[in-house]
Amino acid sequence: MPEAMRLAGVSDIHGNLPALEAVLADIERRGISRIVNLGDSLYGPIDPAHTADLLIRLKWPTVRGNEDRILLFPPSDTSDSPSLEYTVQSLSGDHVIWLASLAMTAEAFDFCYMFHGSPERDDRYFLSEVTPHGIAARSVETLEDETAGIYQPIILCGHDHTPRICHLPDNRLIVNPGSVGLQAYTDHSPYPHVIQTGSPHARYAIIENTGGNWSAEIIPVEYDWNRAADLAAAHGRPDWAIWLKTGIAGVA
Repeated sequence: MPEAMRLAGVSDIHGNLPALEAVLADIERRGISRIVNLGDSLYGPIDPAHTADLLIRLKWPTVRGNEDRILLFPPSDTSDSPSLEYTVQSLSGDHVIWLASLAMTAEAFDFCYMFHGSPERDDRYFLSEVTPHGIAARSVETLEDETAGIYQPIILCGHDHTPRICHLPDNRLIVNPGSVGLQAYTDHSPYPHVIQTGSPHARYAIIENTGGNWSAEIIPVEYDWNRAADLAAAHGRPDWAIWLKTGIAGVA
């Protein structure tokens, strides 16, 4: 298959270097050289600095996530957020300069349009929405309306850590590759909700064109999630340790 028609998409690494290294090894084993990163790369209680070092060397097309933005403009007092405090203290000036260079949306390889949350907001789920009754998938009709100005056949998003592939009637494909670095979490905005994949495997997506048709596959990857969990616990996040080991968050 021509390499120009094959792409790997990663998202929401959250400073989980063991997971990123395992995903990168799997991508390389498959002979894929084109890789894009959908943001929220560093924020987390695992290993943000070495994750940043690796991503800067790799020079992947990358967009800014909401928690990348928070690292650029942190509150003056980060003591009430162990993850934010640890990440801010870990990053060097070069890491911050790299984060500041990232745009909220980007085009890659002529056929891909990418963003973290939505094209207009880095903190909004795109393929789903949070309601008072839980999380619901957005309809294909809604997604058609929201992507009306995007001409690329592949649209990539992240943010909610939930793998999903959506085929639009005009043959465009929307793909959320899920998260490399965190398979479960709880959130309280705009309503309390739980995100969980049910297993601790890192995830990414392979997108390819065969015979003129685009398709995507979500790839789960084993890695040393116990090591990642131990680091998270050591850096003040025992809840992350459970999420990392299980891919289950329980209730919001």
